[in-house]
Amino acid sequence: MRVRWGLSRSSPRPYIAAPWIYLAPALLVLGGLLLYPIYQLGLISVFHYTQAQVSGGEPVTFEGLGNYREIFSDAEFWRVLLATVVFAAACVGSTLSVGCALAVLLTRVRALPRLALMLAALGAWATPAVTGSTVWLFLFDPDFGPVNRVLGLGDHSWTYGRFSAFFLVLLEVVWCSFPFVMVTVYAGIRAVPAEVLEAAALDGASQLRIWRSVLAPMLRPILVVVTIQSVIWDFKVFTQIYVMTNGGGIAGQNLTLNVYAYQQAFASSQYSLGSAIGIVMLLILLAVTLGYLRLLRRQGEEL
Repeated sequence: MRVRWGLSRSSPRPYIAAPWIYLAPALLVLGGLLLYPIYQLGLISVFHYTQAQVSGGEPVTFEGLGNYREIFSDAEFWRVLLATVVFAAACVGSTLSVGCALAVLLTRVRALPRLALMLAALGAWATPAVTGSTVWLFLFDPDFGPVNRVLGLGDHSWTYGRFSAFFLVLLEVVWCSFPFVMVTVYAGIRAVPAEVLEAAALDGASQLRIWRSVLAPMLRPILVVVTIQSVIWDFKVFTQIYVMTNGGGIAGQNLTLNVYAYQQAFASSQYSLGSAIGIVMLLILLAVTLGYLRLLRRQGEEL
């Protein structure tokens, strides 16, 4: 059977080449902005590359997988990896819960409260991470912050303890991330036929049952997108951790992989180790994303 590459009005099937022609400019830009830096990162990760090599004092030597063996044999790396996975999972779950709940709320309130909530959420979304982290630090400041005064906690330091510091960062991450989920899910809910929701309500289904049995299955493609986006964003959180815990907390108790890689690369001038950690993060995110998509395809979902 011959494959038709040209444009033909009589062909009922989508053209094979046309989509790639339209996507070619964007793919070229993305290739230059993403693939080349990843290539350089991987290249540095297989060499011994420190400040001595940067200044030209010592030659660059090939290490192969030596940098990867070094980080995998380091107990600190595994501790940070576990903390990163747990922290990212908590952030993703909280962001999705808050965003979906507020999306449903938007469909239940009148126009003016809906507009106010939208503007407040988009304002949080548009706030730079550094600015938002600084504001949250002030709110929970042990000396001048209003939160401790309202709760009667005196001079309690939220950033001193490991779990309280992670919790504070989680609040800021959810605050600046939930608007994306809220707006996206709200748009999906508005696209659901009103007759379907009315029929479920007439059958006596509660709001929770309507979400679980009607809305969630119909919004599954949208939920897939926001979940994958949240996993990627929250797994590689850097600014909030670095700013709010002063570089990773006391004795590195609040380190995540991104901050750990930064410390190895720039604080310790071990650029090859930092690059190796970056490649490991990239592979983990690719594995999680592809595994999640494959699971959905096995369940018969169209993506």
